[in-house]
Amino acid sequence: MGRETTVATFQGGRPVTPEQLAEVLGEPPVPEGTWEREAVYVSAAALRRGVPPASLAARVSGEVLDNGFLRIVVDVPGVLVDSVEPLDVPEDLWPDFPRTWANPGFVVRYGHARAAAVQRWARDLDVPAGPFHPELLADPRDRAVLRVLAELPGRRLSRSPGWEPYLVRLATAYHDAYELAPPVPVGDDPPAPVHTARVRLAAAVLKVLPGPERL
Repeated sequence: MGRETTVATFQGGRPVTPEQLAEVLGEPPVPEGTWEREAVYVSAAALRRGVPPASLAARVSGEVLDNGFLRIVVDVPGVLVDSVEPLDVPEDLWPDFPRTWANPGFVVRYGHARAAAVQRWARDLDVPAGPFHPELLADPRDRAVLRVLAELPGRRLSRSPGWEPYLVRLATAYHDAYELAPPVPVGDDPPAPVHTARVRLAAAVLKVLPGPERL
């Protein structure tokens, strides 16, 4: 039941994923800040819909700012990884060569390949598929990836989603997480729940970044 249960109902009565918040607000909220310490969304939905901000804030456990915007803090942003839907963008947005960090296409495609490799290594190293504890995605590098993924619902609805710079940002954040917050056990370390969570995060990134399984 793991993946479906994580996002099928509000956690503790609160909407916690961008999609759940959008269901209540009537539009996707906008992630704000770095999310290193606090996962924050802001929304002008009350102003656009002409409804009392306080009533809408109560439904999302948010606060009303002086400008009428809502500020919403999500305690466990990691739950959003299971609500990420595949993004259908072409792989040839950039040239294949040179395969260096100076080429945005390499950055994106290598990010996809790394996320795919994590899935293979997780199977080889017997990293359990569950249970998934999203609260373990608390390292600043994990949080940075979550912060970029949180933009997806709003960008999907935008007339100018800006997919090319977005994909580079997501790939860059994932490279940092891959290198500095190991997604699979290192050396003789046994699999741990944090590895299960990071493999799940890699699976979400894999859905979004275009590229080959190996590079």
